[in-house]
Amino acid sequence: MCSIIGYSGKLISAAPLLVESLKKMEYRGYDSVGIATLNEGNILMSKGVGKVAEVDKEMDLNNLPGQIGIGHTRWATHGSVNAKNAHPHYSCSSNIAVVHNGIIENYQELKIELTNDGHVFKSQTDSEVIAHLLEKYYKESNFNVNETMIKTCKVLKGSFAFVVIFDNGVIAGARFDEPLIIGISNNALFLSSDVLGFLKYTDKSVFLDNGDIVIIDNDTFRIFDVNEKIVTRPVTQVAWELGSTEKGKYAHHTIKEIHEQTLTLLKPFQVSNNFQTFCEFLRNASNIYITGSGTSYNCGLLGKQLLSKFAKIKSEVVMSSEFQYSSDSLEPNSAVIAISQSGETADVLHSVKKAKESGAKILSIVNVPTSSLARMSDSLLTLNCGPEIGVAATKSFMGQLMIIYKIVNILSRDQMPFDEINQKHLLKMVKKVLRLDGVIQNLISSLDKNIKDIYILGRSIHYPIALEGSLKIKELAYIHAEGIAAGELKHGPLALIDKESVVVVLNPTDETYQDVISSSNEIKSRGAYIIGISNKKDDVYDRFVELPDVDSYLYPILEIVPLQLMSYYLALEKQVDPDYPRNLAKSVTVK
Repeated sequence: MCSIIGYSGKLISAAPLLVESLKKMEYRGYDSVGIATLNEGNILMSKGVGKVAEVDKEMDLNNLPGQIGIGHTRWATHGSVNAKNAHPHYSCSSNIAVVHNGIIENYQELKIELTNDGHVFKSQTDSEVIAHLLEKYYKESNFNVNETMIKTCKVLKGSFAFVVIFDNGVIAGARFDEPLIIGISNNALFLSSDVLGFLKYTDKSVFLDNGDIVIIDNDTFRIFDVNEKIVTRPVTQVAWELGSTEKGKYAHHTIKEIHEQTLTLLKPFQVSNNFQTFCEFLRNASNIYITGSGTSYNCGLLGKQLLSKFAKIKSEVVMSSEFQYSSDSLEPNSAVIAISQSGETADVLHSVKKAKESGAKILSIVNVPTSSLARMSDSLLTLNCGPEIGVAATKSFMGQLMIIYKIVNILSRDQMPFDEINQKHLLKMVKKVLRLDGVIQNLISSLDKNIKDIYILGRSIHYPIALEGSLKIKELAYIHAEGIAAGELKHGPLALIDKESVVVVLNPTDETYQDVISSSNEIKSRGAYIIGISNKKDDVYDRFVELPDVDSYLYPILEIVPLQLMSYYLALEKQVDPDYPRNLAKSVTVK
């Protein structure tokens, strides 16, 4: 979960370009940052702990000279957060520097071997092993970069992508289960873990396949595999708007992206998504599995309920991190719906590989149509909601929900009306809910500043939204939050409720309404503070967030918005940065 950038070109000096690119990708990792540039045959390096702007201010990263360089922002997996463990990492002789994303599973045994050979390590990371291996094979091969890269990749085990700069001016990279992309402009070449790293300069990209090695020498590049067989990959034009990565009038990306839902809600239906083909795979499947992580998993839970309720189709939802333990039951004619914002989530990709080995069809719902998941899929539906910088998924969750509703509508043969008229009306209602921004900000400011526990209750199709709301509160505000199936209160959770508890109740007027009112009264009698989110006010609520009237099956799309806003304003009350939650990164590319 790190961002990588490599640059060789004549556009501008390397250092300011690297720093700017790392700022664009900082959501992928932000506990430390560093860059290395080549100047007159010497690799210069500067790195430190903190966000890009902080380290740049302290260490003046922008002023490292040179036209060639590499950079990195880190999300720690091996070794504590300190300057020594920040990337890049030097080889012993400092003629090689490397940045790395992923995990080297056999780094300990390699480190012992290299130490016995006289190599001296300066960090606690698994990544530094790569630099010393490169140095070893660089000398043994009489400074042959191709041979050096191949030998290094052959001994490494795990999932990784790395980019290396050599003192002869060559930049090289390798991709094994982690994303790495070439950016091509008239005057420069880039290597990056994310298109945002170079999108300001070019929209022409080459997405490396698993096992690819790339060498950049001056203004040319070549791609080959570990057997030194030359391979070709197509050039793809990336269509994302770079402007959508700027905060504009908003204080944070998170609140901007919450409000952007009015712009992105219908985006999945404005591109050439082939819903009919996607649904035909599902109609012909013997079994349907849905997998995802975090927010995407919660979307899958709602999808399961809607498929059962309206299309009378059974499906099983499995957390991607748990999928490998249940994949033995997959039949060749199964279909797996894989849901992922980035399309690079390690657990999701691992699940998909296991499913493909069993002969299952892979149907993906993803925001990045050029991602690893997209390229592995038999059918693909894209969110088309543009870059999402805030670590907590907001507009991408809304896009996922819209696609799920469309799928259910097709499979149920319009039993759950979701035509263009319904969609446009829904958009108006989401805009109406977003106008409650100020109301929710005041509500949050009225709560006890030392609040420790928040519980969110929902039944039926509202329960997955309760889970998603609790996830958002945990991510952004570091408050213990729990989504609870309202009917399960008396089977354990009611023991947690006391006068210190805040309980949010999702309770629109559908078939679950009266049962949830009964549960709310049980909670009220224990002294809890109750916030009702509904289209109907009740005396049991201490505070009330009013939703507009819509068809009952659409309420999950509306009720997530107040929960997103609550999470954001809780983070501000806690004086923490909602864009960059501690210990978390946007794209979880390690298992």
